[in-house]
Amino acid sequence: MELGGFKMFNIVSSWNKRRRSRSLDQLNPWVYKPAELWQAKENHPPPPKKRSGTMVFTLKEMEAATNMFSDRNLVGKGGFGRVYRGVLKDGQIVAIKKMDLPTSKQADGEREFRVEIDILSRLDHPNLVTLIGYCADGKHRFVVYEFMPRGNLQDILNGIGEVRMDWPLRLRIALGAARALAYLHSSTAVGVPVVHRDFKSSNILLTQHYEAKISDFGLAKLLQQDQDLHTTTRVLGTFGYFDPEYALTGKLTLQSDVYAFGVVLLELLTGRRAIDLSQGPQEQNLIVGIHQVVGDRKKLRRVVDRDMPKASYTVESVSMFAALAARCVCFDSAGRPAMQDCVKELQFIMYANMKI
Repeated sequence: MELGGFKMFNIVSSWNKRRRSRSLDQLNPWVYKPAELWQAKENHPPPPKKRSGTMVFTLKEMEAATNMFSDRNLVGKGGFGRVYRGVLKDGQIVAIKKMDLPTSKQADGEREFRVEIDILSRLDHPNLVTLIGYCADGKHRFVVYEFMPRGNLQDILNGIGEVRMDWPLRLRIALGAARALAYLHSSTAVGVPVVHRDFKSSNILLTQHYEAKISDFGLAKLLQQDQDLHTTTRVLGTFGYFDPEYALTGKLTLQSDVYAFGVVLLELLTGRRAIDLSQGPQEQNLIVGIHQVVGDRKKLRRVVDRDMPKASYTVESVSMFAALAARCVCFDSAGRPAMQDCVKELQFIMYANMKI
């Protein structure tokens, strides 16, 4: 009887500890937790050993690196907050993303921060931005990346800067982004496939030599083992890149990323934005009419970006590229290619363009 009472005491004691722990977490959702506790509460297989080298910074170090967040060091703004160019104590130049959200959105920002650190710290691919470290000092949140001197793809396509990208360079950027998504979808990185969920041209960063690297993993989702979709009532991402099926049904799949990739291919081909409200009603959405252009070389020539040197591309390679983009943005997800197939096709298109 005494033994049974002792066991019951241990059970009640353990339950009370868990209850107190949950209560404290609910009272103060900003309590710092180590990265190992940031995993989604789903039955994922044990993750591989986390890559070493992720640094933890203090607020003072972030202030020193950015000269107190000087506007002279501001390099961009996004839904999460502002991005600054910074210099660490060892002289390394980095990009520092500072969470700067209204109170009503801070809980979402905290979740995105934790997801991004957790996922990026376990990924390693030449076409993914490298995580240097993070800062979780009090309520302050920062993510520290390698610095990408050429900025993002969307800005370059929209004429910010004096760079005129020829067709081979655009193909190389598309191929690099495709390889990154194929890596995420392969499940080899974290044991299960990863859906980026916010893939777009502004999240494709470029190195000094215009190598593409995907960034911003705050909305990324790990698909459960042996499942190829996740259903949600809350659709997240960026308008213009939404998978129609995901937007209508809440079903998130790997093909949701493929759709967004197809939109980026069209941006590379035309130089236009995914959504441009300055255009006429029939031309505001980039994907409208793409299927009418595919197969018609005269129409296709009219939509090719005029800033792209004509001598840099063959009509054959542009036609193949447009056909791939059209399949990626197919309304029915079953009609879209897998990212690994996109990689192979882009390699073939690059070869076709060498016939100039």
